[in-house]
This record gives sequence, C-alpha cells and structure tokens, in this order.
Amino acid sequence: MSPESTACATTTLILGGAAPRSAGHGYDIPLRALNQLRARGTRIVLTDRAENLAAAPELTVLADEVHTLDFADAADCTAWAGAQNARFDAVMGFREYAVESVAAVADALGLSGNPPTAVRRVRTKDRCRDYLRRHGFRQPRLQLCTRPEQAEDLLRAEGCVVVKPRRKAAGEGVSQVTDPAQLPAAFRAAEADGTTPVLVETWVEGAEYSVEGLIVAGRPEILAVTRKHLVPGTFVEAGHTMPAPLEPETEDAVRGEVRAALQVLGLRSGPFHVECWTVPEGVVLGAVHVRQGGGWIHAMLEWCRPGFELYGSWLDDLLGTVPRIPPATRAAAVRFALSPPGTVRGVHGWQHLGALPEVLAAECPLAPGDRLGPLRTNCDRRGSVVVGADNAPAADRAADTLLGRLSIEMEPTEREPTALALRAPRPV
Repeated sequence: MSPESTACATTTLILGGAAPRSAGHGYDIPLRALNQLRARGTRIVLTDRAENLAAAPELTVLADEVHTLDFADAADCTAWAGAQNARFDAVMGFREYAVESVAAVADALGLSGNPPTAVRRVRTKDRCRDYLRRHGFRQPRLQLCTRPEQAEDLLRAEGCVVVKPRRKAAGEGVSQVTDPAQLPAAFRAAEADGTTPVLVETWVEGAEYSVEGLIVAGRPEILAVTRKHLVPGTFVEAGHTMPAPLEPETEDAVRGEVRAALQVLGLRSGPFHVECWTVPEGVVLGAVHVRQGGGWIHAMLEWCRPGFELYGSWLDDLLGTVPRIPPATRAAAVRFALSPPGTVRGVHGWQHLGALPEVLAAECPLAPGDRLGPLRTNCDRRGSVVVGADNAPAADRAADTLLGRLSIEMEPTEREPTALALRAPRPV
C-alpha cells in the first residue's frame, strides 16, 4: 500500500458504490474499495440510487458523505458533480452501468480517467468490434439487425450465431441460435422491438478466457488470465480458475493481444476485464469492460497477489502515484451453485463453509419458499464458493470438492421434491 500521504487532503467521488449484503460479490467489491480508500486517508463521497443506499448501512457508514444520485445517468452525474465547487480529486465506480458516468465526470472536472468517447465505444459491442477489426484484431463476423429475418443469411452461412443486446453484460439477453426458427425468440430475449437493433455475430469455437488487470500510468498491467468454465449449452459461467492453465506461448499471445487492444482503444485508467478465445489461428477478442470482472474475480486477484489492493492501487494511480504491484504467487477458483427452476425446499451444507481456511468467500442467499426461474444469465446463479490455494490444480480440486458437499433441495413444478447435488462444471 502506498503511504497515507498519497491521498491525504484529497476527496474521492464514488458513483454507484452501495449494495445489500445479499448481493454477494456485488457487496464485497464496494466493501473492499471503501476500506482500501479509507486506509489511504482520502475523504469519500459515496453516491448511489436511494434504494441501494438504504440497503447498505454497513457501506454508507464508511463514507464521509452520502448522496442520492443515479450512477447510470451520465448527464445528471456530471451536472451534480460540477455544482460541488470542484472539490473532487478522483472519481471511481465499480458497476458496468456506471463507467460512462465515471468517465464523463472525470472529463468534465479535468481529472484523471478514461476518455468518454473510448468508454462509450467499448460499452457498445458492435462499435468496439468494428474498431478492433479495423485495427487488425481478430473479431467474430457481425451484423446489426432489427428483425429476425435479417439474420437468416448469416445463420445459414455460418451454421451457428449468437444474438445479443448491444450494451448489456453478464450474459443478459444472449442466445445461441442454430436454426432460423429460433431467431424470433432470440430477438425477443435481446429486447429487439423492430426498430432497436441487436447484435448478431458468428459463434467462436474455442477455449474461453478473461484477462484481468489495471491500467497504471496509462499502460495496461495484466494481473491474471482466468479460465472460464461454462454450463454446457449456455452462456452461464459455472466457475473460474486463476491463473488459467495455459502454455507459456499461448499466454504470451493472449496477454499481448489484450494489451495492444486496450491501447488502440484509447483506454488509460482503471481496472479492465477483457474476454477472449484461443483458436488455431490465434486469439479472438470478445467483450471489453472498463471495470473489474464479476463473479468474485476481484477477490481472487487480491488473493493470488498477496498484499495487492485493487481499488487502493487504482486510487494511487488516479492521484499520480505509481502503485506497487506484488507478484502472483498463489491461485484461486470459484464454483457457482446451479439448480433447475422450481421452489426451494432446503439449502444444505453452506453454513460452515466460511470457517474453512481455504474458503475466501461463500454465499447462498436462498431460503425455503424461494421460487427460482431457469438459468439464463450469470445473474441467475444460486450461490458461490471461492477458494484459495498454492496452485491452480489444488484450487480447482478444493472448489470442486466443496461444491460437491452442497445441495439445494428443490420442488420442481408438478414433481416430487428432489435434492440436487451441485457438481463441478465441465470445462468447455
């Protein structure tokens, strides 16, 4: 951690920094960030929507000031911040839907941050894809469509396409389509209304990873490559492993491609989370995010690099001090609880997980009587267990073993109650 004098007599504005404890990693992110910022001596002005602030007293008490503000409304955030007599030294935010506001406010106040045009570009998937393709990066073929029939030629040519909204995350509204008859439902899931276009792109067949890092002094510092484990036949992530088991030359290629893409895109500040695939031809870049990864990736990063503080290091950089990045010496894995739709009858095995030394975090907010829908996005996962270990194989084994000891007893619609053992995901 940098000396306290780095941030003393400074004020940091946080846009969208509150969440209820039941939000799991969504609560842990601001909790870690607020504590790391407080340790550096900066004054914290915390803003969020009223319902989020009301649900997070343990977080609001860590701030020096608390104000109601919609983090997703860049114009309102900029106007509000501009009326505060230019008393902010840094602007931060942790949510996907806050990053445009963070960039806009920093730009308006003349503070360090990402250019708003660059952030808007990466937030709009097709614009980011086209920009990267023009600069020589491998990208899926894509087209914007307002009606299902417009996607039929691409589907017939490729055999499989992905339909998704242009500006969402966490797998929201994403569908894999192999038959023209599936297109209308996929367009509805992507919230197509006949005038608003959705993104239709070719399916990439390859191992999927994400790259985590922090931009320091304007240059991307890659902190980890993470292996994704997907629920077969879906876009729901069933687990992550950090570091990913990659051959050195493959990892070098992944790191080099991501580093170059971030620089071409004009990003120069804060955390990043970039998705990609490895295919025989090389690396294909996926979505680019100017925030930390979800699904407990932030906690895994800090475990793998003992002494590293993601959010404190970000603040150090915003204030002009180059943070110290400790080396990666450990590994971590997360597994997510999955269950079919139905009514929860019981949740078993979770209560003592937090006492185990290898467990970094464990959450299952379900209670008897909860009604669960189908697994469509990452937001539909039922719980998680995060473990730390000396190496990736040991982390995987520990996470898989613990997940196997847990169960969610369900009552499916019009069936007898069943107890679902939560098995480890099959890498795909």
